[in-house]
Amino acid sequence: MIRLTLALILLAGAASAKTQTAIVAGGCFWCVESNFEGVPGVSAVVSGYTGGSSQNPTYEDHEGHYEAVKITFDDAKISYAQIIEKFLHSTDVVDAGGQFCDRGDAYRSAIFVSNKAEKQAAQGEIAKAEAALGQAVVTPVLAAKTFWPAGAYHQDYYKSTDLVLTRRGPKEKRNAYKFYRESCGRDERVRQLWGPAATFVR
Repeated sequence: MIRLTLALILLAGAASAKTQTAIVAGGCFWCVESNFEGVPGVSAVVSGYTGGSSQNPTYEDHEGHYEAVKITFDDAKISYAQIIEKFLHSTDVVDAGGQFCDRGDAYRSAIFVSNKAEKQAAQGEIAKAEAALGQAVVTPVLAAKTFWPAGAYHQDYYKSTDLVLTRRGPKEKRNAYKFYRESCGRDERVRQLWGPAATFVR
């Protein structure tokens, strides 16, 4: 009887924890991936493309798609709303033309939702962000489309010490991701916009 009771308790605990996903676009997917991989409750972050109509987009050809990430998390440890809050506080939510040094449609910010609950949570966090900043947030809430994972080279790029991959091709050998992030001015702008409420700044 004791073993049965313990088994039921363990099963109930497992059932209460539910794996969920969030899909967001915040400019360069390398940066958003690196931000979320260390968050407690997040089990996986995958860089990829979404929002467009073309099939099997690539880094060289993803016109119409956003660079985005799919975040898998345990909602017993972190909620969808908390994921979105962290995301908003790590991006330039008042820039409609891209993010930081990456300009153009592929690098705009966006939140992709799959159901009504996600939409309400995202809109609620945007309303809080607008109140905190005193200005309109341009990050849209969009219906989720197919998420296409990027090539293996782009996954965990922030750990790379290989060649620096720029929009114009490989450059020099050094800590590739650190060089990119600093050169792009991401943390500086997030800190300027959000002040003490900024997340993931280095």
